[in-house]
Amino acid sequence: MRNSGKKASVGAAVALALASAGAVAAYTEKAVSGGGTISGKVTFQGALPADASEKITITKNPEVCDVDKTGAREVVWVDVKDGALRGVFVYIDKIDSGKKWPAPKAGKFVVNQEGCRFRPWAQVVKPGPLTIKHSDPATVLHNINAREMIGVEKGRVVRSTIFNFAQPDPGEIVKDLTVKRSQFVSLNCEAHNFMFGFMLTPEHPYAVVVGDDGSYSIGEVPPGEYVLKAWHPRLGLQETKVSVPSGGKAQANFSFSAK
Repeated sequence: MRNSGKKASVGAAVALALASAGAVAAYTEKAVSGGGTISGKVTFQGALPADASEKITITKNPEVCDVDKTGAREVVWVDVKDGALRGVFVYIDKIDSGKKWPAPKAGKFVVNQEGCRFRPWAQVVKPGPLTIKHSDPATVLHNINAREMIGVEKGRVVRSTIFNFAQPDPGEIVKDLTVKRSQFVSLNCEAHNFMFGFMLTPEHPYAVVVGDDGSYSIGEVPPGEYVLKAWHPRLGLQETKVSVPSGGKAQANFSFSAK
């Protein structure tokens, strides 16, 4: 019995040491001196993949969801206009300290369900409280499912539920969007199988969604060497190295194509 106790104690100590060694330091907000800017554009080359979009029959709440009166919702997974690839997240990988998180425009981070769509389709959200807004009529039942996309870096995604709840009435509900294993998050509505969205939940604010023209800009970056990544939920990850000079500018472009 004594030996068993010693072995258990040693095992616990080793486990604790390994956990501590693998821990990642939290991001620290501080004033940035000599901050620079990273900017660029994300484009798409070649023919669109066969599954770039799909039409899903609207079977529930057509009076609200079927605004085009076509009987179906076109879900665009790969959105390209004039060569620009939209719906892409660009972010710095592994930065320990820097600027403060900017205050969201609405005063809080919000995902809005309106017209049977998640608005916006893609957004960067600070981990923590997330307001889920139901802006459709009371006749519409929504059921939001937020899931971590584990394994994006390896190209083998497994989804783990963060929260999943019904929202039958218009209004707002606040949920905790704290991820455990992945900063990549997918959204879908269990009541409407044509509602989808995506989020990136990094520890730091050096992350953006590209504009409609595929361009992006990340400011107040401390001078230094960084790995910059671009993530498209269907086309995967790309990365490049950038050097940000004090008070200067760095440029990094990304080009995706069908797999």
